[in-house]
Amino acid sequence: MNANPDLPHASSQWLARAEAAGLQPLHIRGKTLLPIVQGGMGVGVSASGLASAVARLGGMGTISSVDLRRRHADLMAQTAHLDKEPDARERINAANLTALDREIRTARAASQGQGWIAVNVMKALSAYEAYVRQALQSGANALVVGAGLPLDLPELAREHPDVALIPILSDARGVQLLVRKWEKKGRLPDAIVIENPRLAGGHLGAAKVTDLGDARFDFEVVIPQVREFFRQAGYERDIPLIAAGGIDSHADILRLQGLGAAGVQLGTAFAVTQECDASEVFKNILAQAKPQDLVEFTSVAGLPARAVRTPWLDKYLRILPVLQARAHPKAKCNMSFDCLQTCGLRDGISGIGQFCIDQQLGHAMAGDAERGLFFRGAGRLPFGEHIRSVADLVRHLLTPLALA
Repeated sequence: MNANPDLPHASSQWLARAEAAGLQPLHIRGKTLLPIVQGGMGVGVSASGLASAVARLGGMGTISSVDLRRRHADLMAQTAHLDKEPDARERINAANLTALDREIRTARAASQGQGWIAVNVMKALSAYEAYVRQALQSGANALVVGAGLPLDLPELAREHPDVALIPILSDARGVQLLVRKWEKKGRLPDAIVIENPRLAGGHLGAAKVTDLGDARFDFEVVIPQVREFFRQAGYERDIPLIAAGGIDSHADILRLQGLGAAGVQLGTAFAVTQECDASEVFKNILAQAKPQDLVEFTSVAGLPARAVRTPWLDKYLRILPVLQARAHPKAKCNMSFDCLQTCGLRDGISGIGQFCIDQQLGHAMAGDAERGLFFRGAGRLPFGEHIRSVADLVRHLLTPLALA
């Protein structure tokens, strides 16, 4: 084993560095990982390039399953023109499943047997079940599911008992509900991501925007509550917790492990790395955003969301009352494949978002600063406006301030 911890295959050296810094490794289903998880970010922001770079260092890298055909020119050539064809939805969904399979297999090969490759699937997607099945068949090590309660995940994954199932939740009540439901199905979560909606980016785990600052989501509240529930239920050693939202330092990880978390998840900090699969424009918009540039609003999926105030988002928010007043069910989806089970624009639901989320996220991935929707967490970034490597970020997170 080469002793240089900067080499991709030296994940054991990175683990040793974490332990030397007083951090405990993350254990999931018998696998020992760095206590650092890269969060899933769509559309195409976290794909095989980013996920494999994290896994090579011994962490868990995550591919976002949403509309990955955008990363494959041949699949886009086959589907981008589809509009009113009667089989448009089926053909686009098939292309996305092919793309997901390619990304998982590419990431597994590039990770060189190190770490884990996870796939994030939003419960709110219309093709949720198909994405879950494809991820399982294609060799994902773990499934991470948020944007809704994945009460059916144990049944969907029944034929793949070795794949870790990791729901994303935000409060102790949600954890208790899901664990009790899964108990009856003979399966427990292999880990749970506890996401703080006051700090995270993208779609957030609160009922409405005004709830984002509720104290029940604070790590200091929810982690001890969940650990106590586990203790009473006899699961204290069985289900590791992964804290997500606003984490940017070794001190944060140490503090959260002291509260009872086993690891942490970061999204935006990984989105601005050199290995991230999005464009340089995308990375720079996230890295250069100041706290006053962030805005919270209700997504077309009906969930609170946090993003950078760009020209498109600024205009959208200004005219939102007009759009909501004119809301009505549409004959077809803007992008012809009905990406969401519930869509405010397509379904004419006036109380939630009125835009095409796949279209706007696609613009962001491609680096269209005028038309893109750029999801971002509320926390500061470890390197400010600088774009650095995954190795630099992990090294920073594993280095105590006194040694930095």
